Amino acid sequence: MVNWFSLTIQTPNLIRRISSKLRDCREMAAPISPFQIILGSSSIARRRILSEMGYKFTIMTADIDEKAIRKERPEELVMALAEAKLCRGCVSFVMLPLFLFYGTIREKPSNKDEARKFIKGYSGSHASVVSSVLITNLKTGTRKGGWEEAEVYFYDIPVEIIDNLIEEDVTFKVAGGLMLEHPLTLPLVEAVVGSTDTVMGLPKALTEKLMNDAL
Repeated sequence: MVNWFSLTIQTPNLIRRISSKLRDCREMAAPISPFQIILGSSSIARRRILSEMGYKFTIMTADIDEKAIRKERPEELVMALAEAKLCRGCVSFVMLPLFLFYGTIREKPSNKDEARKFIKGYSGSHASVVSSVLITNLKTGTRKGGWEEAEVYFYDIPVEIIDNLIEEDVTFKVAGGLMLEHPLTLPLVEAVVGSTDTVMGLPKALTEKLMNDAL
């Protein structure tokens, strides 16, 4: 049963909000950052969100075996993975989302069968997303991190949509096998409880707070 409180965002408002987020950056002039930012993520959605926030940045990703790093609690795991992905620079930060399905951590699917199992499970059900942000000021050594959680509720997901997502290969690039902002996925989202930015892997308010704390 969805708890329809003030943080709940329903379709079609959700579609308009996320589509606008992905299509446009802020029209106002972005402030010039007094520091160099190195982003440890190749995610298009996170790059766009960070640009919306007015930051210029360089992308440097770390090639690590995420499945070799294990923690019992999801919030501990996302922070441990973020630590492992830290890059070198002036201010470096990484962010990482994890999908939770009835308490089970779901990372990127490793094959088509696993991807199909993941997506079928979300049909008519819901999942949680835990997103971490870890910021390190490499001049001072100051490190600040945190995490946020959101829930995503789905309508029934047709078999043909599942097949198309798997064939597009997009499902193997994201934790849990589903990208919220994907045009095939978005119309099937009934509601998000929490922040859409959290689901997309970069909670804005948390990022701004940690950025200020690290400087």
